[in-house]
Amino acid sequence: MTAGEGAAIGRVVTSGTFSLDGGTWEVDNNVWLVGSGDEVVVIDAAHDAEAIAAAVGDRTVRAIVCTHGHDDHVGAAPALAARTGAPVMLHPADQVLWDMVHPGTPYTPLADGQVISAGGVELTVMHTPGHAPGAVCLYAPALGTVFTGDTLFRGGPGATGRSFSSFETIVESIRGRLLTLPPETVVRTGHGDSTTIGEEAPHLEEWLARGH
Repeated sequence: MTAGEGAAIGRVVTSGTFSLDGGTWEVDNNVWLVGSGDEVVVIDAAHDAEAIAAAVGDRTVRAIVCTHGHDDHVGAAPALAARTGAPVMLHPADQVLWDMVHPGTPYTPLADGQVISAGGVELTVMHTPGHAPGAVCLYAPALGTVFTGDTLFRGGPGATGRSFSSFETIVESIRGRLLTLPPETVVRTGHGDSTTIGEEAPHLEEWLARGH
């Protein structure tokens, strides 16, 4: 567990690349471990299955949940699944992105409103398309936090200038699904620092004016 993240939430930062539309970028990803001392859900198995497995330790992994299908968020998922026996879960609207990385590899489909549990923590799946067609956020009301992948960051929405993305759609997802959460809700993101719903909500009009 990372100090300060709280007893039920751990974070591993892994490094690698993100590739799409013919470009490749160096990225650091937040991998979140949510649950208890006995069992966890892994959110976004990025880059390094060995580092994630080391952080999990001897706990049972109940699920490996992908917030979306971009390669930097799903690259280590099948390898981690092979090590832990946990199912890989992804929204089926991201099939096209998944097939770019792991063609022919099965996964368990996620559905909006589905609840995934580990160690007494319940995570509710919220389908929030825009950054990717199958992007989801995972809301843990008991922990006062939401795991947003690349949908919402400190300072605004995730990128929408690439294939299979839409600025209008991501703004609608954020407005309708995330900014309706309590303002004190901590936003734990796929990259970079955390924020809160209350910190981001006043800037919606700025994002719209900016257009990205």
